[in-house]
Amino acid sequence: IYLYIKCGFFFFVIDGLTAFRAFLKSEFSEENIEFWLACEDYKNTKSSAKLSSKAKTIYEEYFEKDAPKEVNIDHETRKITKNNLLNPSLSCFDLAQNQIYTLMEKDSYSRFLKSSIYQEL
Repeated sequence: IYLYIKCGFFFFVIDGLTAFRAFLKSEFSEENIEFWLACEDYKNTKSSAKLSSKAKTIYEEYFEKDAPKEVNIDHETRKITKNNLLNPSLSCFDLAQNQIYTLMEKDSYSRFLKSSIYQEL
């Protein structure tokens, strides 16, 4: 959540993210922001040797059937993402990440702005 305030911007962003996570947790959908953040971390991987293991970890945590934090994406996106893992690149999760971002933006975020969690920021 990026609200541009000159003084204390960094802390407000962190507080906003924490609040949004708390809201998603209250809706039993915190896996969405966790997946999105995992993708951002993945895209910052400097070592190509680590890409494969990080990609596998993300896939196992968010995509496999009965994954502990399985995200709700369509079958085609799931299939494309799985195929992308055959040759991991920094963009192999982009389609799924964009789908989850859109879901949060159009669904969760509007409810978050009306929530008491947001109002108390």
